[in-house]
Amino acid sequence: MCLDAIGKVHKMQIHVLASGSSGNSIYIAIGGARILVDAGISARRIERSLAGIGVGAGELDALLVTHEHSDHIKGLEVFSRKFKIPVYARPKAWEMIGFRDNLPSAVRRELPGILDIGAVRIEPFKISHDAADPVGFCLYYRHCKCTVVTDLGVVTRPVEEALANADAVVLEANHDIEMLNNGPYPYFLKRRIISNLGHLSNLDAARLLEKAPRKGPMHVFLAHLSQQNNHPDLAENTVAGHLSCRGCEVGREIILQRTYRDAVSSYVREDTQGRLFFTG
Repeated sequence: MCLDAIGKVHKMQIHVLASGSSGNSIYIAIGGARILVDAGISARRIERSLAGIGVGAGELDALLVTHEHSDHIKGLEVFSRKFKIPVYARPKAWEMIGFRDNLPSAVRRELPGILDIGAVRIEPFKISHDAADPVGFCLYYRHCKCTVVTDLGVVTRPVEEALANADAVVLEANHDIEMLNNGPYPYFLKRRIISNLGHLSNLDAARLLEKAPRKGPMHVFLAHLSQQNNHPDLAENTVAGHLSCRGCEVGREIILQRTYRDAVSSYVREDTQGRLFFTG
């Protein structure tokens, strides 16, 4: 639990510590559990970013790994060895992590189909990406749901179900198609990005949000933006424009928030009255 300045209890906090092609890490506090999703930036930066939001790195209950690409595990070895936080990854992902044997055996754990951390239930779901066994995560606490889904080339039924009725979502909006097509990347890399094993475009993200059932306001972080092929303004304007044209009231039904590769983006939902607060 987290108390604000006047003593009210917060149910859910999400702090995107870093997001983008150069590194990704997300801190989620929900139901009394403190969870880090991915450690794709340096251990020192993770520790410093957590301290900036009032969290000690040693207070974490778990570190969840979506997949083994370097922009998601770059700081994992140093961070897990220093703080001895349990690290959960799929068995095939562990096989691809070259430094796995350097980690203390007590912290290296296989990610099951369902994981309970205290009162929080975590359900990984399969995504389509060119990694060994990549997953997104749904985190549940009572009537509250948070979904993390980045690094996917195509939207599948499990992804649609993961977004349904979520209170907060960290969702990939990796690239603008026109910027990618006209940009400096070599042809093979452009083909990889737009393939079913690549990344979601801004328009893909907008179409997914358009179809997602909602039980109330849905707070959405637009995440994993390409530094070369996207821009926070463009991502937000593309998604907002598409949703508005389909009758969605952006800012009330769906609240969009930008993420950055070098700054923290935050969302806090108050437990007692369900009001929303935005910082960072």
